[in-house]
Amino acid sequence: MVTIRALEERILKEGRVLPGEVLKVGSFLNQQIDTALLTEMGQEIARLFGDSKVTKILTIESSGIAIAVAAGCALGVPVVFAKKHASNNMSGEVFTSKVFSYTHQKTFDVVVSADYLKPDDNILVVDDFLAKGGALNGLFDIIGQSGAKLAGAAIAIEKGFQGGGDALRAKGIRVESLAIIDSMSDTSLTFREQ
Repeated sequence: MVTIRALEERILKEGRVLPGEVLKVGSFLNQQIDTALLTEMGQEIARLFGDSKVTKILTIESSGIAIAVAAGCALGVPVVFAKKHASNNMSGEVFTSKVFSYTHQKTFDVVVSADYLKPDDNILVVDDFLAKGGALNGLFDIIGQSGAKLAGAAIAIEKGFQGGGDALRAKGIRVESLAIIDSMSDTSLTFREQ
């Protein structure tokens, strides 16, 4: 796929490996967003899950929102994002789960209003990174609380060497990652053949 190759090329060209196996892609995906690449990524996610009858996309704030919106536009479905903190404008029933962020090395209580996830929904989870699966498992928990169905997960960049994606696939969960890094150091990156 052109999109996968384009994403891998951008990671190789602009990504920086930081201590703790953190990959910084702020120049095109997180802080500054290459909208053309983002649009292609959304279209690729729509191609991959176009036959899954997705009714909503769920992500977690904040870095996952952009790619989730691109996928939502391509699929023509709403995007819901879990907040990392309950706010005063959330009233009524909420679904909540604890999520450990590998990047921030911190546990968050993520919250979604029950108004936005319903039992008849078929939800696709979309996120920018997958390392050990903490964020995805928290979002899957929220989907379970809502009674909705899980269509699968679409990820921009999976750190395959950390095992989260493979563990989810072993449980029978459909996980589609646009780029999977099998090894990473400050001098080289190796991608998994897809």
